[in-house]
Amino acid sequence: FKKVATVVLMLNSPEEEILAKACEAIYRFALKGEENKATLLELGAVEPLTKLLTHEDKIVRRNATMILGILASNSLLHTLLIHEFATLCLANMSAEYTSKVQIYEHGGLEPLIRLLASPDPDVKKNSIECIYNLAQDFQCRAMLQELNAIPSILDLLKSEYPIIQLLALKTLGVITNDKEARAMLRDNQGVDHLIKVLETKELNDLHTEALSVMANCLEDMDTLVLIQQTGILKKLLSFAENSTIPDIQKNAAKAITKAAYDPEIRKLFHEQEVEKCLVALLGSENDGTKIAACQAISVMCENSGSKEFFNNQGIPQLIQLLKSDSEEVREAAALALANLTTCNTANVIAAAEADGIDPLINILSSNRDGAIANAATVLANMAMQEPLRVKMQNHDVMHALLGPLCSANTVVQSKAALMVATTACDVEARTELRNSGGLEPLVELLCSKNDEVRRHASWAVMVCANDELMAVELFRLGALDILEEINLSVSRKNKFSEAAYNKLLNNYLSLKYSLTGYLSSSNIINDGFYDYGRINPGTKLLPLKDLCLQEPSDLRAVLLVNSKSSDVSPPASMEDKSSDIGYGRSISSSSSLRRVSKEKTKAQLVLIHFVTLMAAVCSQRKGRGKKEEEKVKEEEEVAAAPKLTGEGSPDKEWYPPSDLDFCVYVDEVTKSIFPITNIEEQIEALAKYVAEKMGGKVSKEKLHDFGWELHISELKFQLKSNVVPIGQIKKGIFYHRAFLFKALADKIGIGCSLVRGEYGRAWNEVKLMNESRKGLIGALPPLEVYVVDLMFHPGRLMKLRSKEADLYRYL
Repeated sequence: FKKVATVVLMLNSPEEEILAKACEAIYRFALKGEENKATLLELGAVEPLTKLLTHEDKIVRRNATMILGILASNSLLHTLLIHEFATLCLANMSAEYTSKVQIYEHGGLEPLIRLLASPDPDVKKNSIECIYNLAQDFQCRAMLQELNAIPSILDLLKSEYPIIQLLALKTLGVITNDKEARAMLRDNQGVDHLIKVLETKELNDLHTEALSVMANCLEDMDTLVLIQQTGILKKLLSFAENSTIPDIQKNAAKAITKAAYDPEIRKLFHEQEVEKCLVALLGSENDGTKIAACQAISVMCENSGSKEFFNNQGIPQLIQLLKSDSEEVREAAALALANLTTCNTANVIAAAEADGIDPLINILSSNRDGAIANAATVLANMAMQEPLRVKMQNHDVMHALLGPLCSANTVVQSKAALMVATTACDVEARTELRNSGGLEPLVELLCSKNDEVRRHASWAVMVCANDELMAVELFRLGALDILEEINLSVSRKNKFSEAAYNKLLNNYLSLKYSLTGYLSSSNIINDGFYDYGRINPGTKLLPLKDLCLQEPSDLRAVLLVNSKSSDVSPPASMEDKSSDIGYGRSISSSSSLRRVSKEKTKAQLVLIHFVTLMAAVCSQRKGRGKKEEEKVKEEEEVAAAPKLTGEGSPDKEWYPPSDLDFCVYVDEVTKSIFPITNIEEQIEALAKYVAEKMGGKVSKEKLHDFGWELHISELKFQLKSNVVPIGQIKKGIFYHRAFLFKALADKIGIGCSLVRGEYGRAWNEVKLMNESRKGLIGALPPLEVYVVDLMFHPGRLMKLRSKEADLYRYL
């Protein structure tokens, strides 16, 4: 087109394509300056453009809005506002974000607020509609407060036109999301206006929006007190109970929720039996009403009486809502159950009896983080009860936890770690968690910057480290290093991180002894314990299997305790003091040891001989006390079910090398030393026994001629490994003897520690009562620490007065 007037005429065309192109041309024309805008106004472009704001074609509507947005400059806006269609134009324009910004930037709010007092109802209606659209933006809401718009909006509630009243309530519903606006509403007697609307039956079509505003006002404590004095709380209950309109019920429940945050209001609601009303709302067909009811229950259960009420009436309905098709409903129901079951055993049992475990576990795979966190909280509460914990494990709960543990949401991470801490209380659950791959993300959570996540993850690691297998796996994943780093930080460490670190070490004693050089009397050495020697913090300790399969070298021998059999056949005779067990490799030596044939029949005969011999040894130990019974049972199980695997099988299970000599030692000390009733005599007898098995008494002057190094080297060569079972060492010095003393003492219940010193030294410390230093009448004598001499005067107990000096003289 060459003339703009022609284009303006085309705005009345019935064809959408022409309208779209005409609007585009006018938009470009208007952008060129104020003169062109004035020309468009003179040609009457505003009226057809206003009509196009409601056109069915989206592109036409958008282009018309953009043009009117440009035309609404400062100089023109006041002119537009004097006409009825101008406010309609602005109301339609305000629905578009671009136009909304221009209206705000050009100061459109102030004249719009003034026009709320216009005698023309159409102007009022258009103006409040425009303000409502603008109020969706927080900047506009702040400007409305500065311009004191609330009194003018409240006056519209007196209008005789329902549409104006409705738009005023909708606007107040948006504005009162801000704290300052709620205070302004209270100061301008806005609560009275709302109460009048709610008490007028003829205005029931406005009750939904009035309740929405009231719910916002209840977040303001001063307004809450004011409402309590007016008796409006009972009115809220009446709306929730008696209304048949879902939105009214929903907003009434929301108002109850916000009011119930105050303890006094909760008490009042409980006296009014609000619980019955909320339970009834759970059965609504409207999802919004169900969600609002669940949220109200979540808050009301802070009252102990309400919590007790929902035990029988409410929990079964909430469990049913966990199966809803709506994700939002499931999340709200899980939230209510989380609050109901926290610190309430009766509600936990009620939730389980209502078959809540399965749907709760299903929610752990939900797409909503809130639903997952709430469900995990309920399950963690359930796991506090052992029967329910077992039931949860039967529903594969540990596998279901993998997703939440890998979540990026810190709340979900925290609740998932808490669930692990409460459910992984037995070996089966921990094994399932490990097999499901849950340990890796759990260890990663230790590095979280969130304090609660880190605390719960530490708690979970502490629980998982309750057995050596899990402790070794957690160490492999780097948990110990992470915990050590956390505990070095004053701000990041917590009680659980410290406890988890200690638990890991106490259940992986081989690592603890290598790192700290100390085992206390409560650290009981079991089969599979090995002494690799001292390692520095941060250094990885190789697993026993890897150490056994390494070729012998000039490194220090790794000492091993193991009284269990291996899948490699042992020597035919226990009298042979050197074993040819090669930990999976065949051994040849010049000694008179029998070779193990590769033929299956011969291997079985040798194994049968070994089983018979072990059974005989075990049978002699019956009746020797609880510790003896446990070992008899353990060895009988080994004898009763030997593992016969094919020699060439790739799936052949690996076993640590057995130590028949150590088995004999255990049997002998059990028969001869365990029955001694005097603890000092027991220690002395065991010390002499250990010294005898390790080469006897050695004087300090002849220590360098003892020749233990050659003996150990021969054993390593015969065994084709650096790992040497402690029973096969017949010439041992300080650290060999202290190691054997601790291993045997733990078998017969003598409490002693194992301490590593410098230059191959190690010793055992025991605590004995000093009868000469009795305290108060009836009080036990104090305990004092003694070192057991195993080298120079075996059996002698040296009291440590000045520990460093005494040890120096001894060593």
